[in-house]
Amino acid sequence: MANRHDAERIYRLWDEALGNKDLEAALALYAPDASIESPLVQHLMQTHEGIVRGTDALRVFITRVFQTNPPHRRRFKQSFFSDGRILTWEYPRQSPDGDQMDLVEVMEIADGLIQRHRVYWGWYALNILRQS
Repeated sequence: MANRHDAERIYRLWDEALGNKDLEAALALYAPDASIESPLVQHLMQTHEGIVRGTDALRVFITRVFQTNPPHRRRFKQSFFSDGRILTWEYPRQSPDGDQMDLVEVMEIADGLIQRHRVYWGWYALNILRQS
């Protein structure tokens, strides 16, 4: 059973792992059979679907994410919303430092771990992806 404490912990630790490009810290937040769904999966993994499943595939994908973060991929956000089971937040296009990739992160949490992670992309971020 997830709770708000798990959501706050995952929100904070995911941001730290992303900022530090810490693969092991990021992977530790995911259940062994977790999935990530994002247009970036399709782009970086050259797959038909935009989903990676399981620790081994997540390891490869997150490694590529950390290696290829473009300069417009910043981490400005306001806060998060959670009911304890679903955790979500937005990286808005407009940030204090200029435009950033506009993304919405949604994580389903159970037993203190991310089960499913979905990333929704706005038009600005998709244009950056198309140009890379």
